[in-house]
Amino acid sequence: MTHASRAPIPAPLRPVISALCDVAAGLSDTISRGPLGPALADSVGNNTDGDVQKALDVMADEAFAGALSGTGVRWYASEEREEVIEIDVNGALALAIDPLDGSSNIDANVSIGTIFGIQPATDDAEGTFLRDGNSLLASGYFIYGPQTALVVTFGDGVRQFIWDREARQFIEAETAPCIPDTSSEFAINASNYRHWPKPVRAYIDDCLAGAEGPRGKNFNMRWVASLVAETHRIMCRGGIFLYPSDGRKGYESGRLRLVYECAPIAFLVEQSGGKATTGTARVLDQVPAHLHARTPLIFGTADKVDRVATYYDLPDTEVSALFGNRGLFRA
Repeated sequence: MTHASRAPIPAPLRPVISALCDVAAGLSDTISRGPLGPALADSVGNNTDGDVQKALDVMADEAFAGALSGTGVRWYASEEREEVIEIDVNGALALAIDPLDGSSNIDANVSIGTIFGIQPATDDAEGTFLRDGNSLLASGYFIYGPQTALVVTFGDGVRQFIWDREARQFIEAETAPCIPDTSSEFAINASNYRHWPKPVRAYIDDCLAGAEGPRGKNFNMRWVASLVAETHRIMCRGGIFLYPSDGRKGYESGRLRLVYECAPIAFLVEQSGGKATTGTARVLDQVPAHLHARTPLIFGTADKVDRVATYYDLPDTEVSALFGNRGLFRA
């Protein structure tokens, strides 16, 4: 990796970050070949939570796990594995990773990515990861899109490295994404509207009411169904992302994993000046009940995330009245 004028990566983290970059570079090359390469979008089974695994999910998981020997990582927890595995018995670090986020978009040539979080290891393999996100030393994501980039924080702001295909290395950009204070975009899967909790429906209704509604402005809606792509857009342009809990079986606590996705993203978002909550509580304060625990996730521009929280604070009768007056298809 080549650095701009910024400080070097913290010494204890350099080997693991370098290994992650090496694997990400290889994945970027593989993904960029599309149908000219192996059948990456083929279904090859299901992970521990019953989600369909694509060939690239398994390939990425095996590649990251295989690259970490000798990097100081003791424990490796992956969304694609049921249990934590030990890499280096004397390692001082623990890595949680979603090796390939957004794999359902592989065959559509949509940006996909890798999400990771690094924290100190304890002697308890699983217990290491069953702590709140305030233990994180670093987190970030690789995004495989028009550019392959690493966006990462070591707890002192956000940094961005771009994969230079000619130089065959990640080169630090002079600037890094920084969530703007204002934005007119929100991201949510509107097809699930009928299942959302009332505060979320009321918030979205008010956005959709536009300039004539209580917000007094028009909004644009975005939805890519790739968490890394959604995050990168918000890091660059601001706005808000919502994946709330809802009334469907299996979605009572949301759908995104706290350990592998939500806590790493929340750390990065906060370091960029934004906020990340469950709707009512800070994500980094949440303690996972088990390795693959899920949580609602709402993140983005700070004032927008705070506004959602106010809808949860309203009495149910008042939220119900808001919903009744401004339903999604009656705005």
